[in-house]
Amino acid sequence: MHISAERIAQIEARRDEVQASMTRADLPADAFVRLSKEYAEIEPVARVAHEVRRLRQELAALDYMTGGADADADPLMREMAQEEMQILKSQLPAAERALALQLLPRDSADARPAMLEIRAGTGGDEAALFAGDLFRMYQRYADSVGWKMELMSANPSEAGGYKEVVASVTGTGVFAKLKFESGVHRVQRVPVTESGGRIHTSAATVAVLPEPEEVDVQIADSDLKIDIYRASGAGGQHVNTTDSAVRITHLPSGLVVIQQDERSQHKNKAKAMQVLRARLYEAERERTQSEQAGARKAMVGSGDRSERIRTYNFPQGRVTDHRINLTLHRLPEILEGPGLAEVIDALIAEDEAARLAQLDGIG
Repeated sequence: MHISAERIAQIEARRDEVQASMTRADLPADAFVRLSKEYAEIEPVARVAHEVRRLRQELAALDYMTGGADADADPLMREMAQEEMQILKSQLPAAERALALQLLPRDSADARPAMLEIRAGTGGDEAALFAGDLFRMYQRYADSVGWKMELMSANPSEAGGYKEVVASVTGTGVFAKLKFESGVHRVQRVPVTESGGRIHTSAATVAVLPEPEEVDVQIADSDLKIDIYRASGAGGQHVNTTDSAVRITHLPSGLVVIQQDERSQHKNKAKAMQVLRARLYEAERERTQSEQAGARKAMVGSGDRSERIRTYNFPQGRVTDHRINLTLHRLPEILEGPGLAEVIDALIAEDEAARLAQLDGIG
């Protein structure tokens, strides 16, 4: 994909224009916020565009020196220029590819925080234990990249792990990295309860939803039915002493969110609204994408939560991502968290390559 000099000039000019506008003394606060967001988006693109322009200009100058239009050039200088040209020629394709990636249409939700939901699937207690393993994997991965993970709600299993667990993940580029985790994760191992040593297959479903800002999802009070009741389940002496559990029903969509982990009714209501807002935002995103003619499905999978995306095979110590046929014999490191980065990076690289190829095909 070749990016023209005119397009590069436009990018750099817009960056300079936004930067200059931000320094105006009479700039209203809301305009400053809007320009700051645009600058944060365009500055990395302009930086890569500048590098492409620099490499092209230097190559053109060196080409002149090597005799392209200056036949009388000094032989020694010509030789040095040719060596420098080879270096620049080797650097230019990577710079142009980096710029092309920056110019790819972006999912507007990529920069958002995300709601991570993990539910035990087929497999009973073993599925709940595996859901717990996945939750800890994402916790440790989040720690390794400097993200913050806040538990929103949890339904623990008596045998350990979770029947369902929901967490909010905040940080830089959370949804962009985690969005390919949505789907069915399958585990093959000998359960701790299995005396015969037989390998069982269990599953857990992961859903990653971008978290909207309040302005993105307008929820009218009249659309909500809010029930307050006494919390139930494990939780020690403080459970069942106050009416702190909250159930919110969104009447137009029928979505129901229950929150009872906090002792405070107000905290439970705030968390329930945060989860509801994320689910409504995702539902609207799915509706919009399905309505767009020829809307692109994620190249590395449909993003459908029913799609089996990955298998964790304990006897063989391997993890296989079925969407990109990636197999890594590093199961312990991946479940420890930091090792997951290799899988996520491979998924992102595959998606970027497929989208670049699609653009090349259009061009």
